[in-house]
Amino acid sequence: MQAIAVYEGADEPEIIDLPQPEPDDGEALVRTLRVGVDGTDHEVISGGHGGMPAGDDYHVLGHEAVGVVENANGTDLDEGDVVVPTVRRRPNGDNEYFERGEPDMAPDGQYHERGIVGAHGFMADYFTSPAEFLVTVPPALAELGFLVEPISITEKAVEHADASRSAFEWNPESALVLGNGSLGLLTLAMFEQRFDRTYCLGRRERPDPTIDIIESLGSTYVNSNETAIPEIPDAHEAPDLIYESTGYAKHPYESIEALAPNGVLAALGIPGDWAFEIDGGTLHRELVLHNKAIVGSVNSHVGHFEAATETLAALSESFLDDLVTGVYDCENYADAFVDDNSTIKNAIQFSEYEERR
Repeated sequence: MQAIAVYEGADEPEIIDLPQPEPDDGEALVRTLRVGVDGTDHEVISGGHGGMPAGDDYHVLGHEAVGVVENANGTDLDEGDVVVPTVRRRPNGDNEYFERGEPDMAPDGQYHERGIVGAHGFMADYFTSPAEFLVTVPPALAELGFLVEPISITEKAVEHADASRSAFEWNPESALVLGNGSLGLLTLAMFEQRFDRTYCLGRRERPDPTIDIIESLGSTYVNSNETAIPEIPDAHEAPDLIYESTGYAKHPYESIEALAPNGVLAALGIPGDWAFEIDGGTLHRELVLHNKAIVGSVNSHVGHFEAATETLAALSESFLDDLVTGVYDCENYADAFVDDNSTIKNAIQFSEYEERR
């Protein structure tokens, strides 16, 4: 079968041939339909994030996938089920986080992530997975089910942000999303129904397709080249929730002062090392005197994938059409990894869905 992988020391992915995998007990064989490409894939390719599976000098990419069960192999799944795989797997035997159904809370060293660290990903004609990590989705989502994974990331982050405010009556009215990439735009679309006012910070200049999407959602675009985060409360308002998806290390610290009293920052970006000065006293006072909170969030679990499935089904077709800028077959896989200002969300198609009767 064909797979898309990066070899150790290489800086570009390539097509490789691998034997079709055989499912172990408790696993199902899945025929891959589509796999999304995101920033993490680029970081894995460059060597800036993740790690090769033990014993291999190549890494099959991809962690945002949708497929169809080819061989249920005695599990509770049925052949023909459309499924989305979660990302984290047990590294070597079980541990308390997986036992509790909370692999997303496991610390480094106590998990593998398909296509990211320690385990091969889903960019292949077929993959196997324990049935417990396969979430069934409606056939109507067979084409766009690869978006369930990124949406699940926001489902978790917002759940944890809400939990940090659960000790009192919190009625947020405004939200600011930092970052106008595909994750930021998906999050903004999710926030459309919950918040009265939403804002999205980016550094792109007009004309730009992401700005068009932001404004089509009824949100306000904030150009960071003109209005920095500390200036947002005066230029617009102090948001109740700030969602950081940029990985720009200064943004969380700038966000503390920008938050409204009782507000919460959900930090999701993963920056590289960067030493810089901050006014620690001011930030400490802001947190304490204004009851603000910071929540870090990474990955997600089955429950978040299930919630994301419902969220995706409710998003407008026009928004999704604008978001997904390219779907490429394996022959043209390299085009899916092009990252320019015309690209928002790309995917690679390995096979087409045909509903079984």
